[in-house]
Amino acid sequence: MADSEKKSLAAEVREFLSTRRARVTPEGAGLPVYGGNRRVPGLRREEVALLAGMSVDYYVRLERGNLSGASDSVLDALAHALQLDEAERTHLYDLARASTPSGRRPMVTASRVRPTILRLLDSMTDVPAYVRNARFDVLAANELGRALYSPVFDSPLFAQRGPVNTARFLFLDPAARDFWVDWDKGADDSVAFLRTETGRAPHDKALTDLIGELTTKSDAFAHRWARHDVKFHRSGVKNLRHPLVGDLALPYEAMDLPSDPGLRLNFYTPEPDSREREALGLLASWASSGMVVPSGND
Repeated sequence: MADSEKKSLAAEVREFLSTRRARVTPEGAGLPVYGGNRRVPGLRREEVALLAGMSVDYYVRLERGNLSGASDSVLDALAHALQLDEAERTHLYDLARASTPSGRRPMVTASRVRPTILRLLDSMTDVPAYVRNARFDVLAANELGRALYSPVFDSPLFAQRGPVNTARFLFLDPAARDFWVDWDKGADDSVAFLRTETGRAPHDKALTDLIGELTTKSDAFAHRWARHDVKFHRSGVKNLRHPLVGDLALPYEAMDLPSDPGLRLNFYTPEPDSREREALGLLASWASSGMVVPSGND
């Protein structure tokens, strides 16, 4: 690992642990509080060390960015002391593996969507679906998926440059605030997912370049990036405002493709007989007729 990569990884570890420590109060950790003059918003380092059952010097070493060689029992104790959720605990383990020499091979992300997956997408005629990588590049979509995401596909951002990328659209195209009804939640979730990916693939140059671009060009992204929040992106409800069919509350699932590292199949499944189901039917008819679906950028 190059010196610059080591410094970057150490900074990532340091900021992640310090922001998690600042979030936990002594009361929330079940510790007594003596005196009212505390200089830190959350736990002190010695309090984390006490809760994790380790020496203060060792915890200070960890928080300075040196997770190399930390055992599973140490990481588990640290995760318990800092009250980490599943995504945060996984991120901590990812950072520890990346910090250990020869502890992890660089993750190679699939760059193409296999024909069998393309046929699967095309067979999903009544639900919007697309395949993306961990950088939010949309690599393939079915007809209804392209119609639903027409404001993204038709964004001027991608007229001269590809591939379509929902994170770039979200932070760099003003039309995103119309398309995402709850833009703040979409922004929070996207940044947290990208932060999670930096732990899994710390040497992915394309990912690093994307983060650098968004940090430079978007204050909203930079502000969220500084929080060091992480999150899994598996299922939920996405609220979109389509220029043709209006507001939609669409349940979604995001599934990893085991044979294609780094790729995920995303699809939306509205309730039967719901307004969303009817709206998607209208959108499908519009798209299959060959007419141009309004994008919101026209």
